[in-house]
Amino acid sequence: MQAVALNGDDRMLFRDYEAADRLGISRAHLRKQMAAGLIRVVKIGNSTRISRTELDRYVESLTG
Repeated sequence: MQAVALNGDDRMLFRDYEAADRLGISRAHLRKQMAAGLIRVVKIGNSTRISRTELDRYVESLTG
């Protein structure tokens, strides 16, 4: 599966609130999914990011 730029955005990594917005869920729900290991994160120093491909993978896992 090839990643598709969301909302015309070609960045590879997103902050949690950006990822939540793209998924159409709350930031709190996104953080719960991250804590449960359902959404994998990328750590860069003290920053936490979610990759575009991980967002695609997560959505795919929901749709079967």
